Amino acid sequence: MKLLITVQDDQVAPRFDLTTEVVIAEYDRSRLRGEPRYLILPRKSAEDLCDLVVKEGITCVICGGIEDNLHKFFQWKKIEVLDNIIGAHVLAMQRAIAGQLEAGTILPMSK
Repeated sequence: MKLLITVQDDQVAPRFDLTTEVVIAEYDRSRLRGEPRYLILPRKSAEDLCDLVVKEGITCVICGGIEDNLHKFFQWKKIEVLDNIIGAHVLAMQRAIAGQLEAGTILPMSK
């Protein structure tokens, strides 16, 4: 499985459509496969980010807020969305891989 986390200053970015940094990680059976990839996007664009999610074969998107139409688009594409996540993106990734992250989770902030 493959997940994408929107990132801002080591935290889960508060808005999907305004993010310019993402982390992509592959995992299998609750274990990370390889090193996560950090990508800096050239501009803030929900459309470009949606294209990236589809092209990369992402199965789970982790973000703060997301517009309803984008959430529905991902549901239609059978991509899980864990939204309203607040806190350190590394903790969000660890919990998602362990199957312990739910929409609306508030995690400790990174230092």
